[in-house]
Amino acid sequence: MKNIAITKDIQDTLLPQSVLSDLMEGNKRFFSANMQDVDHKALVEQTVGGQFPKAVILSCIDSRVPVETIFDQAIGDVFVARVAGNFENTDILGSMEYSCKVAGSKLVFVLGHEACGAVKAACDGVELGNITALLENILPAVKQSAIEVEGEANSSNNIFVAKTVENNVKLTIERIRERSPILKEMEDKGEINIVGGVYMLSSGKVELI
Repeated sequence: MKNIAITKDIQDTLLPQSVLSDLMEGNKRFFSANMQDVDHKALVEQTVGGQFPKAVILSCIDSRVPVETIFDQAIGDVFVARVAGNFENTDILGSMEYSCKVAGSKLVFVLGHEACGAVKAACDGVELGNITALLENILPAVKQSAIEVEGEANSSNNIFVAKTVENNVKLTIERIRERSPILKEMEDKGEINIVGGVYMLSSGKVELI
């Protein structure tokens, strides 16, 4: 039964690798249909006065990727930032810096997912309102995949899409390090880890990159 929220004392004992292991164990419980019972009322009461999440997860907005659920996490466990295509921008970076530097989180996790609609749209060069500017953030991954994958460079090529999902996670991690001296310094000091993975819609499993 999950009925004790993370406190500052608990958070201070956590190491980046142990947090990653905890998330992956939670994902194993999820795809194995063995999730923990949660006393939501107890966690709500314990977190009214503050929060000490162990990680910040950058995910797509996709409704099929409920982040806390797929990692079997509860109230107070993780920060979650969401944007179609799970890329970083100034607001996301600021949120991550707050999560780690101010609130004490030990892990930054960039989470892509299988058959991402935003990635497919970027692969197809979709242009529509503000979606056009959003998809520009994913185009570097599309261009990288075009070099690495044979065949059609569009959403009809499932291998191309899968590689672009993966490259988008990898390039997002690179840009987080480049654009956030705060997070880069914390990682260099071993205070946090910055990692990535892809959630498989077909199995419920998160595959680390």
